[in-house]
Amino acid sequence: MTPAAITPATRPNDEDYGSANLGHLLVPDTLDISHKVILYLEGVTVSFDGFRALNQLTLTIDAGELRCIIGPNGAGKTTMMDVITGKTRPDSGTVFFGQTLDLTRMSEPEIVHAGIGRKFQKPTIFERHTVFENLELAVKTDKRVRHSLRARLDGLTRDRIDEALRTIRLTHLAHVQAGLLSHGQKQWLEIGMLLVQDPRLLLLDEPVAGMTDAETEHTAELFTSLAGRHSLVVVEHDMAFVAKLASRVTVLHEGSVLAEGRMEEVQNHPRVIEVYLGR
Repeated sequence: MTPAAITPATRPNDEDYGSANLGHLLVPDTLDISHKVILYLEGVTVSFDGFRALNQLTLTIDAGELRCIIGPNGAGKTTMMDVITGKTRPDSGTVFFGQTLDLTRMSEPEIVHAGIGRKFQKPTIFERHTVFENLELAVKTDKRVRHSLRARLDGLTRDRIDEALRTIRLTHLAHVQAGLLSHGQKQWLEIGMLLVQDPRLLLLDEPVAGMTDAETEHTAELFTSLAGRHSLVVVEHDMAFVAKLASRVTVLHEGSVLAEGRMEEVQNHPRVIEVYLGR
């Protein structure tokens, strides 16, 4: 069921939205997931110069779910995440965060503020700052580096950073310069930088690319521990890693859902074998 859009006639009073006034749209302080679904995409189509990157894509992600998205190159995985985060506007279709937030009407900063965090394949961190300072800069405060590094941390902010350090297992490296971390540790640090912003939905693009076997194993454990507290959408080509997550898998092909189910189900799907796994 498609949620109802917030229109001028149906938008709640301003006081219902706290202080999160971002331009033309007021972003609520709480997310309506009363139907237990956090993300809806229905009939989403995106074309680039006549090529359909997404073709009537329909997909739902449950609140607290860990979902893996797989598929061949050109299947529409990156375009799907671009649409969710507001980087690309669909030609048609609806995209809702919870029951009331129409993501197609929101800017990229509004979408981040609403609780959607995205991690790209290559980690983006401040390599000359320590691990702790990276997390401090990521907290939702004044993002000017000089102000953030000189400002005194309040207890809640420090607790949030300490929790993130424990979650990503970098507490012992808190005061190490980020540029000295291994590739996998840099990936975990960037995930921690998302976590301190308290996102409801995490979009993770090929998070284990370039990792060692041990780092990949830890990342699987990390994502499994985050599910429930957060909703995660993981785009990945490493089928062994996807199998470790033991989550629901969606296979995209030519911009649409080709198959969906447990890993063992999609692995045995004839069309999935033909267009992706058999290659």
